[in-house]
Amino acid sequence: MKNITFIIILLLVFSDLASEACTSIIISGKYTPDGRPIMWKNRDTDTYQNAIKYFNDGKYHSIGLIDSDDPTGKSVWIGYNSAGFAIMNTASYNLIMSDTIDVKDREGIVMREALMQCATVDEFESFLNDYKKPLGVEANFGVIDAKGGAAYFEVSNFTYKKLDVNDSGLAPMGYIIHTNFSFTGDPNTGSGQIRYKTAGDLFYQAAQQNNLSVRFILQDVSRSLWHSLTKTDLKNSFSQNPDEQKFMNFTDFIPRYFSSAAVAIQGVKPGENVEYTTMWTILGFPLTSVVTPLWLCMGKDQPAQVTLDKNGVAPLCDKAIQLKQQLFPIKKSYGENYINVNALYNGSGTGIMQKLKPLDDLIFDEATKKLDQWRNNKDFKQEIPEFYMFMDQKISEQYSNFQAELSH
Repeated sequence: MKNITFIIILLLVFSDLASEACTSIIISGKYTPDGRPIMWKNRDTDTYQNAIKYFNDGKYHSIGLIDSDDPTGKSVWIGYNSAGFAIMNTASYNLIMSDTIDVKDREGIVMREALMQCATVDEFESFLNDYKKPLGVEANFGVIDAKGGAAYFEVSNFTYKKLDVNDSGLAPMGYIIHTNFSFTGDPNTGSGQIRYKTAGDLFYQAAQQNNLSVRFILQDVSRSLWHSLTKTDLKNSFSQNPDEQKFMNFTDFIPRYFSSAAVAIQGVKPGENVEYTTMWTILGFPLTSVVTPLWLCMGKDQPAQVTLDKNGVAPLCDKAIQLKQQLFPIKKSYGENYINVNALYNGSGTGIMQKLKPLDDLIFDEATKKLDQWRNNKDFKQEIPEFYMFMDQKISEQYSNFQAELSH
């Protein structure tokens, strides 16, 4: 009986680690092709419905990713503010080993408060020092600012360790990756080591080609089906027959069954207008969604596809979740570990990702072109509403086509 109880406890623990896990990177602007820093987070959580929310109740107004069942936005999971300060987190599972403190899971609350009052990496460090203890967190917080600052803070209830991404001794390639362990924590515990290695392989190759860009991150890393341990790439594992179900094990890839969003915040060069900061957002399951670039200067008037509607969901996120079910039709025990690869890619080119790629490319192309123009135009904000309408329309049309196909 004791053995059975122990096994149940282990399953519960590992189930929790599976759902509350993320993959992230911060890249110094000194190493990106255009000189602008980037932070990225692939969010893994069992709260699949996410949305974008605007806040104007602090020293700085901000925009961030929230859970849809938290419509007031008590917690933010990645976002940036009007000072050009951006913050994200990944859960850590090796900083607190024997802590009996009941105050826990406050990472989203801490990030929300930091966005309200911090303008720089240094101010965030002061914020941590001054914050009432215990913090109620066990996390790797990533931050960048408009002055070129970029750092991770590995934070527990009472202490933290800063890892400066601009320190070539710590980040010789110009970036630091974090999954679900901390470098300053217990080296024998934690989670996400395989995803850390996978991300490391992908970013190392990109660095050699001077391709540490937002587009590479969101299209080639957030959606990567390469597994560093098994040396397999599910993208190349499909069969020619689109009607055949071909199931492959889907464990510990960067996109996971529990992935609910992928966000890359592209900062600005020192001295550049902070309003050019861009929050490139893939809302919902990354393999069934498309990118939407967002700008804080639009305030509450963000695209309808990524903000809460009358049903309490963001339409794009909801549609991506519906398509996700085509990839995971097995509903019984551990069905989330097996993906129908042919629904995503197939020899006829009719897989979900194959159909979404042209729209994803179109949005990236148009947004990149407009950003290049806007950086030389002080009145650029007047053009954003039209671009938001363009994205909303294209996304709505694409997913309506999917729904029509599925109904036949």
